[in-house]
Amino acid sequence: MTESFQNWGFTYEWSWFFATIAGILLIAFPLMLAVAMIIYADRKIWAAIALRRGPNVVGPWGLLQSFADGLKVFLKETIIPTSANKGLFLIAPVVSFTVALIVWAVIPFDVGVVLADINVGLLYVLAASSLGVYGVIVAGWASNSKYPFFSALRAAAQMVSYEVSIGFVLISVVLYTNTFNLSAIVLAQQGHVFGLLNGFGFNPLLFPMAVVFLISSMAETFRTPFDLTEAESELVAGFQTEYSSMSFALFWLGEYGNVILMCALNAILFWGGFLPPLNVDLIPWFDIPGIFWLFGKMLFFFFVFSWVRATMPRYRYDQLMRLGWKIFLPLSITSVVVVSSWLMLTRYGVGS
Repeated sequence: MTESFQNWGFTYEWSWFFATIAGILLIAFPLMLAVAMIIYADRKIWAAIALRRGPNVVGPWGLLQSFADGLKVFLKETIIPTSANKGLFLIAPVVSFTVALIVWAVIPFDVGVVLADINVGLLYVLAASSLGVYGVIVAGWASNSKYPFFSALRAAAQMVSYEVSIGFVLISVVLYTNTFNLSAIVLAQQGHVFGLLNGFGFNPLLFPMAVVFLISSMAETFRTPFDLTEAESELVAGFQTEYSSMSFALFWLGEYGNVILMCALNAILFWGGFLPPLNVDLIPWFDIPGIFWLFGKMLFFFFVFSWVRATMPRYRYDQLMRLGWKIFLPLSITSVVVVSSWLMLTRYGVGS
């Protein structure tokens, strides 16, 4: 894209600047549209599981319901509690929304179709996504209300608990691929199980970690059954209790943006990303653009997220902590030991 702007007469510096801005907009605008659509899809899936109709009035088949809800929220008044810390109260939703967007800079949609194809992309994802907890903590503290504050404490403990497990899961993936570059991680997933299947999820050593990552990603995004930060029976609405209007909407957009991101990471790290599921030439799989494979896998994982949310009861807080520290953490550490031992014996010929 930089070369295109140079052909129009711009210098290299301005061409790079305009190309970067265009790349950001090409990701951000479709992402906002996707958030609106998956909120609609979320409600439709819940309705189908509960034998209800769901949104079906605003627009054809109810497709404009999310936009109507967004307009309603936009027209509402922004109310700031008198006892709240005004500056931090307004910054918190901006932080949550911004962090949900910046991680997409390193997500590969196809070979070479990525805004920043950096060698430490996986570390960037882990570091940037970890910043999301600050928006929740600041919102809970700045509201100067006990329910948001309790929610912020829960969010901090929950994210720390499950990010430890996610970190060890990612170590297993990095050991197997020998790179932190997300595009290289996807390409390294070709040809598992007799060279027929694309994806670490088909590898017996890494399949348990795919399951751990999927469940931990639900906990990271505070989705049911891990939505202890928004337990309405205990905390009213959690850290969002004192928010209204667009400040509330930014939290909502950030939450669903993170959900889409986790769906993408599940697909990229364990299920082949933009690669087709089968590594065979009998069917013209590779003629289909990789971005469609990635979107299809993301839609499948989003359906799983919604399915779990519609059917699973909420955990108690002690159950949440027990799962993270006593089950997932030992499993993920064991996986690091097993994967590293297997690679030392096979790939590097230790003992032969």
